[in-house]
Amino acid sequence: MIVYDPFWKILKERGISTYALINRYGISSNTIHRLRHNMGVTTGLIDELCRILQCRPEDILQYVPEEK
Repeated sequence: MIVYDPFWKILKERGISTYALINRYGISSNTIHRLRHNMGVTTGLIDELCRILQCRPEDILQYVPEEK
């Protein structure tokens, strides 16, 4: 399962709020909701977030194996 826990950490480190993502960078509140609940997002969004945060994809998401 892909989780976005690293995204919230780097967002805090960069001093960027979700408010700024929505209003300054045009990221939708629905997208923020999807990230907060570890739901699927597009690679285009990952690319955009990497551009905004000046980071790499592994700084935003992490793969965690699901237990069966």
